[in-house]
Amino acid sequence: SPAEGRVGKSTVSAGLAVALAQMGLRVGLMDADVYGPNIPRMFGVFEKPPVIGGKIQPIEAHGVKLMSLGFLIDRDAPAIWRGPIIMKITQQFLRDVAWGELDYFIVELPPGTGDAQLSLVQSVPVSAAIIVTTPQEVAVGDALRGARMFERVNVPVLGVVENMAVHVCSHCGHAEHLFGAGGGERVAREYGVPLLGALPLDIRIREQADGGTPTVAAD
Repeated sequence: SPAEGRVGKSTVSAGLAVALAQMGLRVGLMDADVYGPNIPRMFGVFEKPPVIGGKIQPIEAHGVKLMSLGFLIDRDAPAIWRGPIIMKITQQFLRDVAWGELDYFIVELPPGTGDAQLSLVQSVPVSAAIIVTTPQEVAVGDALRGARMFERVNVPVLGVVENMAVHVCSHCGHAEHLFGAGGGERVAREYGVPLLGALPLDIRIREQADGGTPTVAAD
């Protein structure tokens, strides 16, 4: 789900993975966002994964098998990664992790349209991409660039998820479009794919993520 940073890629990836696991499906979630590996915090797990028989064992939480650079480096380590390193990390997470048999393998990608995306599509047959955006115009532009990149490498785009679509005041219930309105719909319409859903800007989503339980599991 390529987009510029801070649009909620982790929130959507984690929620989708947990929802599929709750349906009884075997799900792996690979956090390939080396610039901001947020999946460990969102799932509330920080231990280093064991290595058995030369294979890294994914950490399991909320029924999902997880792998993230956040498990392997210090939480305050600076995220300065060059292209070849990003591609090597992506390859290692695909090749050297004991994922086992999975029904769904979800990959959260870094912002932009660069090395991690290229490495992924060169390494495995990617079934489809989901674009995550916010209503802001700058995010809409990034989302369209991401969709076109997947088109160039023959990966179909399933649709668009708009995050932070509307803020509802927890005290008075007033709804307000803090970041504008309809950005996700514009991306979906321009690219000719469905708007899969819109998520609110809700303090509980942030609290649950910070507390280590994705909203789908918590509520």
